[in-house]
Amino acid sequence: MSCCCSLFFYLAIPKQGIFHVSVLIITPAPLSLSHTHTHTHTNTSLSLSHTQTHNGVLTPHYSKAIRISKTGAKPYAEPGEKQPNLKLAYSPKRATAELRHSSSIGSRATPSPSASVVAQSPLSSDYQSPPAADDHDNGRDRYPRDRSFRSYVQPFLPHYFFPNDDLYRPHPHRSKISILILAAVVFAAVLSVSSVVKRLNAPYLCRKDGITLQCPHVKESSSLWENPYSATTSWKPCAERHEGIISDLPAENSTNGYVFIHAEGGLNQQRIAICNAVAVAKIMNVTLILPVLKQDQIWKDQTKFEDIFDVDHFIDYLKYDVRIVRDIPEWFTDKAELFTSIRRTVKNIPKYAPAQFYIDNVLPRVKEKKIMALKPFVDRLGYDNVPQEINRLRCRVNYHALKFLPEIENMADLLVSRMRNRTGSSNPFMALHLRFEKGMVGLSFCDFVGTRMEKALMAIYRMKEWPRRFKDGSHLWALALQKRKEGRCPLEPGEVAVMLRAMGYPKETQIYVASGQVYGGQNRMAPLRNMFPNLVTKEELAAKLELDGFRKHVTSLAALDFLVCLKSDVFVMTHGGNFAKLIIGHRRYMGHRLKSIKPDKGLMSKSLGDPYMGWSTFVEDVIVTHQTRTGLPEETFPNYDIWENPLTPCMCRT
Repeated sequence: MSCCCSLFFYLAIPKQGIFHVSVLIITPAPLSLSHTHTHTHTNTSLSLSHTQTHNGVLTPHYSKAIRISKTGAKPYAEPGEKQPNLKLAYSPKRATAELRHSSSIGSRATPSPSASVVAQSPLSSDYQSPPAADDHDNGRDRYPRDRSFRSYVQPFLPHYFFPNDDLYRPHPHRSKISILILAAVVFAAVLSVSSVVKRLNAPYLCRKDGITLQCPHVKESSSLWENPYSATTSWKPCAERHEGIISDLPAENSTNGYVFIHAEGGLNQQRIAICNAVAVAKIMNVTLILPVLKQDQIWKDQTKFEDIFDVDHFIDYLKYDVRIVRDIPEWFTDKAELFTSIRRTVKNIPKYAPAQFYIDNVLPRVKEKKIMALKPFVDRLGYDNVPQEINRLRCRVNYHALKFLPEIENMADLLVSRMRNRTGSSNPFMALHLRFEKGMVGLSFCDFVGTRMEKALMAIYRMKEWPRRFKDGSHLWALALQKRKEGRCPLEPGEVAVMLRAMGYPKETQIYVASGQVYGGQNRMAPLRNMFPNLVTKEELAAKLELDGFRKHVTSLAALDFLVCLKSDVFVMTHGGNFAKLIIGHRRYMGHRLKSIKPDKGLMSKSLGDPYMGWSTFVEDVIVTHQTRTGLPEETFPNYDIWENPLTPCMCRT
């Protein structure tokens, strides 16, 4: 057999530094060789190629592969194409040498160049013939160990990422799948990034800088200073006294007797007790002795009725309903017995007792003794178990008969005028009833932010003041968590500041603070004061000399706070209590045009305790929740509290 071999070597240098080396080796049957290899910097292409000259550069134009097998070699033909009849000379030595020569051109980095050639050569005993290839092979690399990193990721990217690489162009179906996968990955990445950015940009609602809270700005609403839904209601007060009516009171000498009560607690609890005393006197048709304001253990104040209220107006306004006298009748000589003797005291009155209880159990004793004291008298008359005219009488006492002394009214009007003109022109102002005194914090049995020393001192204070509730203190932590979750804890000044900012009130808001001495002092008040610097108390609005006349009675100072809050443009309560209930109820009764905000403390507790709560979400929750908590009359309000919602018995439709 003759040995003949022809070698054709073409070198083309196209763009991007890609070397294409074409070597044609023609060998005879039975063993023909066509080894194709593409080299980019380190790869070599060996192919049977027809070339053409383009701009003086030899470039590959058309290639045909020759399939190699041990039984013989035939040129590979396209499907349906006539197979060419090539007679190739065979020379094993020359073929091996030329293979080595072609491999050396690519300068492929391998640990042993000679071993690499032998292992890859069809002349090696370990060589396995590759499967038959066709035009749909897409140029996949038959030597995966020499594949670059790009060859692994390229099939999953669209072909336009590699416009000059035809050998690695993926199949159209695979390209569509890779695009979908890529789109899904990008979408997931965008969501993840947006979530991370949202959490980074929405810290724990507000950023704390020392004792200062920095909260994002909120756009000011047009309804900040008015009740937006007041025009949708049509109610008016109807508990006032009607002139010209005929009194049904019996003659003075035919009265069933006299009752005398001790009004306990603070100013507002005493106010409720006075209203109930007038109602009880009406129920039993007895004469009411002017109530005594009993000294309170917390307020430590001994004030008489006439030190706070206008007695003449009180008696005159109710003259058609109940007979009221200023003092105990002269014929009753042993006045001390009325305060100390059990025989002169009714003590078994249950809380929220019905009207019938007084008729059946108290009235017979009053008729027998002629004068009886009712003690204690806190919440001793119900609401939904008494006639409606009795509840209307209670509203008449509260909203019309009980007036503060003229000097208290005048001083309160002066404070209101100063609040409205603090900026040099007429401006609205907010009144904030801040219930965070030491007594309220202790009585709530809630846990608050503070140092270990503060918490230890508060535990000692609670154990001393409320030993039965404190017990050994082991149950208090669970109780505190439960109460906070249910929204039964007073709002701290910092929490109030965050809530007001979320509602949209700007830094320039004028705020009148009605409160006692705040537990924790200036450090506790700092977050609120720093966020709303125009925050004042009556002591800052009035000169010391102006208030000296009211300092001898704590209830007089409380009366000033009551009137300023009552006449404010917006009233905000922070915790339940008689003060807040009476203010909100009175503002409802006056026409419900003024906004009275009752915070949803359950929502506040949940939001302030959520570390992932974003500021925008918090603002939306606060605004939406408090749209209906602005002091409008509520027909579905429980009947047990006419002081906060006097709608049913005391107001009529217009």
